[in-house]
Amino acid sequence: MAEQGVVVVSGGPDGFKRDITAGRHHLVADEPIDVGGTDRGPGPYELILAALGACTSMTIALYARRKAIPLRDVVIRLSHGRNYESDCENCVTEDVRLDRIEVHVELTGDLTAEQRAKLLEIAHKCPVHRTLSAGIDIRIAA
Repeated sequence: MAEQGVVVVSGGPDGFKRDITAGRHHLVADEPIDVGGTDRGPGPYELILAALGACTSMTIALYARRKAIPLRDVVIRLSHGRNYESDCENCVTEDVRLDRIEVHVELTGDLTAEQRAKLLEIAHKCPVHRTLSAGIDIRIAA
């Protein structure tokens, strides 16, 4: 039985396809054919975007339910890119690139301008958004 909160990723030395087990769920990650993958699953950055989009959508929907806001549907579209130092006039870090995730939130329902604005404000409070925005201490051990 899988340990709660632990994700296991496995794969051999050939290619990029990886099998992912998250609790009782199974996923596949891969890279596109044009970079040597077999395109059997989303790439790592697509998985990050999926996690952020899912969390953002869930957070907005939860808030709308709790506050009885007539939200009918929420669609999140995300993309990832990098801006380089020439694009970053105020970069404080020594790293010359700045990763950027663009998030477009589409809300449907009979919403007032105030409700719409509040739901967009709440989108920033999703736990995954907070984690990615705060920075992450990643420790790798063998």
